[in-house]
Amino acid sequence: MQVYQEAFLDYLKVEKGLSTNTISSYRRDLKKYFRYLKNKGINDLNKVNHQIMGDFLFSLRKENSPSSISRILSTIKNFYRFLLREKIISTNFVELIESPKIEKKIPSFLDFEEVERLLKAPNLKKTQGIRDRAILEVMYATGMRVSEISSLNLSDVNLEVGFVRCKGKGAKERIIPLGKVAQRFLQKYFREARNKLLGKKTSPYLFLAQGGKNLSRQIIWKMIKRMVKKAEIKKEVSPHTLRHSFATHLLERGADLRSVQEMLGHASITTTQVYTYINRVRLKEIHRKFHPRAK
Repeated sequence: MQVYQEAFLDYLKVEKGLSTNTISSYRRDLKKYFRYLKNKGINDLNKVNHQIMGDFLFSLRKENSPSSISRILSTIKNFYRFLLREKIISTNFVELIESPKIEKKIPSFLDFEEVERLLKAPNLKKTQGIRDRAILEVMYATGMRVSEISSLNLSDVNLEVGFVRCKGKGAKERIIPLGKVAQRFLQKYFREARNKLLGKKTSPYLFLAQGGKNLSRQIIWKMIKRMVKKAEIKKEVSPHTLRHSFATHLLERGADLRSVQEMLGHASITTTQVYTYINRVRLKEIHRKFHPRAK
């Protein structure tokens, strides 16, 4: 079964162009599945039936949320589609299994004043502070994921026309406007910080750690948490919070849904529509607070 797993993961990397992080997630999910089958003495995928799969999914309930179980099932479904395509199995019963119902979570976001405090938190007297301010400005200006920021190359940024080229999920590229403020802080980063961080080395990456190393998404996330604390923001902030704030603020100011979808890199507009719900909730709160007959 290990051979089939590796063939599947190679397929995801080569043919589907999925990122290393996504493939690692697939690997973790399949590891749980294969461990369960091994414990049950099953070493032939053709011997797995609806009952065994149901028991496996039920066993996950002890330590996994419905959303995690849904993701694991999605991984297994993709795996079985691959097996069927390669004629390793003759039928695919997994397609008939329904995912657990998941309560839609409303993305957390910062209001404009909180974003301002966060963006101003880095110390611009320090090299790392100039870099961190540039990172935060680009994140808020573009709505890019932390992993996308981490993998940005110098060649992806065009300050003359004010655009950044982003390689998103599934190696899909999109072009996003930067805006004047983000451009200004990127220029400051180039003038005053990047060469100091680079030292005597060379690097294709845009944002660097000391010694010219690429900034990992984990390091960027730790930096964001420090800046949130420094800005005295009490809300729970995730790596996606600036991305959620970017989308929410655009829609609040009249941006159309399709444009926001394109900038976020969502494959389906239904993913983007969750931000319209946030906007409706805020409007309702404003109405309740200020309209004389709302209470």
